[in-house]
Amino acid sequence: MAARPSLRRSDLLDDPIRQFAAWFERAEVHPLIAHPEAACLSTLGPGGTPEGRMVLLKRIDARGFVFYTNLGSAKARALAAHPRAGLTLHWQPLGRQVRLRGPVAPTSEADADAYFATRSRASRIGAWASEQSREVDGRVALERRASDFERQFEGVSVPRPPHWSGFRLEPEAVEFWQEGPARLHDRFLYLRVRGGGWALRRLYP
Repeated sequence: MAARPSLRRSDLLDDPIRQFAAWFERAEVHPLIAHPEAACLSTLGPGGTPEGRMVLLKRIDARGFVFYTNLGSAKARALAAHPRAGLTLHWQPLGRQVRLRGPVAPTSEADADAYFATRSRASRIGAWASEQSREVDGRVALERRASDFERQFEGVSVPRPPHWSGFRLEPEAVEFWQEGPARLHDRFLYLRVRGGGWALRRLYP
């Protein structure tokens, strides 16, 4: 494999959200990247214990990065207690990683409704059936709950459950990492500055 070119300051846009969008577009069309929107969400759990799990980013815009979940889940309870988080995306075939951190806030009801309506019917039923992060008495119990809700909503559109919604991470820091030879990787960190705008600095790998 040919060595990748170095990432230079002149290669980067002034706005990290636009820069993220450019990298994301490249990841979306790469044949070896199945889920470019998959990100590790890092939160603080009980007692300040760090916790991570994969989520799918469903909206990326100037306001931030949006994902959805059951509001009774461990991640949602962690965010209610400590409304700050990190997101990490790693696109190995491109030799690229992006890390974000910042405050997290709930999305609007309208935004949650709009996204929920785009999900398949089976996924919407699944959102009703799952008491996410709670103990379940076997696979049969889960499938029975799904069947119960399928019968409940037979012949009608499946509405968004009141316990299911979204969160938006509003980045204060965005780091772009590109793999380099001999572990001499390129790292650039954007930090939001007071009054708007971003400061950009290069970091040692």
